[in-house]
Amino acid sequence: MVDAARAAFTAQGEDTSLEAVARAAGVGIGTLYRNFPTREDLIAAVYRAELDAALATVDELLAPGTGSGSAADAFRAFAGRYAEFVVTKRGLAETVRAGALRGTAEAAGTRERVNAAVQRFLDAGAADGSLRAELLADDVTAALVGILLSTRDAVDAAQTGRLLDILVAGLSRPAARTA
Repeated sequence: MVDAARAAFTAQGEDTSLEAVARAAGVGIGTLYRNFPTREDLIAAVYRAELDAALATVDELLAPGTGSGSAADAFRAFAGRYAEFVVTKRGLAETVRAGALRGTAEAAGTRERVNAAVQRFLDAGAADGSLRAELLADDVTAALVGILLSTRDAVDAAQTGRLLDILVAGLSRPAARTA
C-alpha cells in the first residue's frame, strides 16, 4: 500500500484519492483505512519509507568495492538519492498541510538521521583524504537542503545535479580537487 501511495501522491499530488491508492495497491478501501485511518497516517508512512530507503543507501555506497570510489564520490551519489527523496516529499507536501508533513519529519527525526548519514561520509572522506576533515555534518546537511530548496521550481532539471557537484567540490580536500 505504501508503494502504491508513494507513486500516486508523487504523480497526482493533492488530487490523489485514497480509493485510487487502494485500487492501485490491490486492496479494498476498508483495508486501507484499517491500516491507515487518516490520509495523514498514510502520508507519514510513505514519508518514513522513503526516508528509510534514502538513508539505507549509505552502507552500500560506503562499502569497499562498490564502484563508488572515494567517500566524496559516495557522498555525491547519496546526495543524488536524497534529492530524489525530496522530490517525493514535495509531492507529499502538496497532499497535506505543510504543518502535518513537518510534524511527520520531526517525528521521524529527519534532520538527526540525515546528519548521522552525512557524518559517516565525512568520517570516511577524512580517512581516505577525499573530504576536508573540519566539516560539520549539520553544515553540510544545511547546504544540501539549501540546494534542494533553491532548485525546487527550477526550469532546468539538471541544475540540482550541477549544484550538488559544486557542493562536493567545495567539501573536497584541495589535493583531492586537483587529482
